[in-house]
Amino acid sequence: MNNHVIKASNFIDGKWDEFSNNTITNVNPATLEPVSTINISTVEDVNRAVESSKRAFKEWSSFPAPKRGDILYKIAEELKKRKQELSELMTLEMGKVITESEGEIQEAIDMAYYMGGEGRRLSGEVVPSELPNKMAMAIREPLGVIGAISAFNFPVAVPSWKIFPSLIVGNTVVWKPSPNTSGIAAEFVKCMVDAGLPKGVINLVVGGEDKVGEALVSHPDISLISFTGSTHVGQKVYQACAANHKQVSLELGGKNAIMVLEDADLPLAARAIAWGAFGTTGQRCTSTSRIIVQKSVLEELTPLLLEEVAQLKIGNGINHDVNVGPLINKEALKRVEQYVELAKKDGVPIHYGGNKIGEEGYYFEPTVIGPVSPSSAFATEEIFGPILSIITVDTFDEAIEVNNSVDFGLSSAIFTRDLNKAMKAVRKVDTGIVYINHSTSGAEIQMPFGGTKHTGNGKREAGQAALDTFSEWKTIYIDYSGDLQRAQIDVDFA
Repeated sequence: MNNHVIKASNFIDGKWDEFSNNTITNVNPATLEPVSTINISTVEDVNRAVESSKRAFKEWSSFPAPKRGDILYKIAEELKKRKQELSELMTLEMGKVITESEGEIQEAIDMAYYMGGEGRRLSGEVVPSELPNKMAMAIREPLGVIGAISAFNFPVAVPSWKIFPSLIVGNTVVWKPSPNTSGIAAEFVKCMVDAGLPKGVINLVVGGEDKVGEALVSHPDISLISFTGSTHVGQKVYQACAANHKQVSLELGGKNAIMVLEDADLPLAARAIAWGAFGTTGQRCTSTSRIIVQKSVLEELTPLLLEEVAQLKIGNGINHDVNVGPLINKEALKRVEQYVELAKKDGVPIHYGGNKIGEEGYYFEPTVIGPVSPSSAFATEEIFGPILSIITVDTFDEAIEVNNSVDFGLSSAIFTRDLNKAMKAVRKVDTGIVYINHSTSGAEIQMPFGGTKHTGNGKREAGQAALDTFSEWKTIYIDYSGDLQRAQIDVDFA
């Protein structure tokens, strides 16, 4: 896989576009060697893709849902056959370690099987009517053409959360991946095509500038935009969709915390914190960015944590013994460096790390700083890199308050042996995901994924909730009384 450069162009109306000279080249963030060359797309490419999906929608939505499910099963089989190849390409193109890439491809396989099974269920509702000889029921209907926009950090798993639920309910999809990971995106689409997905059901628009995403968001024939990315861009997407009366699903930033109480299993908490903070080099929306520690155990927890961090091996993620790979690009590296410089300027203790590594690749040491103020930039802003901030509190209630004080609300975790406090945290924590005695990362595809506050707009991906995001309800009344019965009027409960 690493002996040649992947070429990725648009896939529109069942065909791959001719490769042009108008391209961008993605490099391996570990070695800076070219990995993929991507055609730069245009607004016209978006228009062609949407038109193709619009034409395909009529036939695809009329396919029996079990038949759509059969194709999703075949996609899962294609992904299984190519799992190692796809995992290696993912690691080469975006830098995450190979074991995480393998797990991500498995997540897409699981999602294909899960949503394929929904083809034989897609449950609606049948409820009693308040009138005699009358049936009341509701069924799911597809929305139409879905515009999917995804980020670089999970270039296959997150798109699978958008694409597979969309397909099973009968939608067609135009997908714009991150330009940084358009190579693996093209290979993912090839798996769908090889599994027999009909022409026009999936269209891929790679590369492109801001105007390409803007064209997709504003296109009048797109029924819903599913966007994963930064909160700043997500707000613009939200506004543009509102202006066009378009449905929108947003998965945005996070500032996730692990709360460590004085009765916690501290060695376990230390392992979970290191994994949550530095897996994917801190480039997950669910990464552990804060630890909120009761002061009485800070002195005992800190060396345990630093010991775990010191054992992390940093390097090229293609090697199976590596735990932490590079950041995605030089812009991400520069952003992390700026936060460390700010910490030094403010006199924040740096317990571990804080340095760029080498001249080849975008490596930065796993970094632990603090204690910091709960209102500081380190504790409130999404850094999206390997920086972990320590915050100290006196009580359980203060830990909950600090946890909830940020603008984001994706994932939280608490370490405690006290069942009462654990259950109180479940209710009091203002995030979409809550872990007890685990890290902030590790979503499973059969459960809803999403957050509160500035993390999203109330929609959810994965699980049964995804079906609600990518479909709409149609309520049906069947009156077989042979008479005109008026609800709430012709009812006599006396």
